Amino acid sequence: QVQLVESGGGLVQPGGSLRLSCAASGSVSRSNRMGWYRQAPGKEREVVATIESSNITNYADSVKGRFTISRDNAKNSAYLQMNSLKPEDTAVYYCNMRLYRTSMDYWGKGTLVTVSS
Repeated sequence: QVQLVESGGGLVQPGGSLRLSCAASGSVSRSNRMGWYRQAPGKEREVVATIESSNITNYADSVKGRFTISRDNAKNSAYLQMNSLKPEDTAVYYCNMRLYRTSMDYWGKGTLVTVSS
C-alpha cells in the first residue's frame, strides 16, 4: 500500500503563487508516475500535470507556462509550483501515484486551493 499526503493549499489572490507538496510513504516503488489532478465544484476531476520517473512532464493546456511539476525521488515527494493563479484554478488538488509494474493508482485526500480577491 502507498499513502499520499498533500499539503500547501490555501487562499491566494489572483496573480499569486502557491506550492503544493505530496509526500508518499509505504510500499513506494521508484518506477512510477506522479501527478496532480484537480476537481472544481460541480466538475469532474481533471489532470493538471504528470511527471514520469524519468522526469518527463506533461501539462494540461490550461496551466502550461504557469505551473511546474517536479519530484524528489530521494524524498518520495512531488511538488506543484503554481504561479499567476486565476480564479478558475480554484479546486481541490489531488496527488496521484501510478505504479508502472501494476498500473495501480493511489490518491491523496486532496488539498483545497482557493483563488479569490
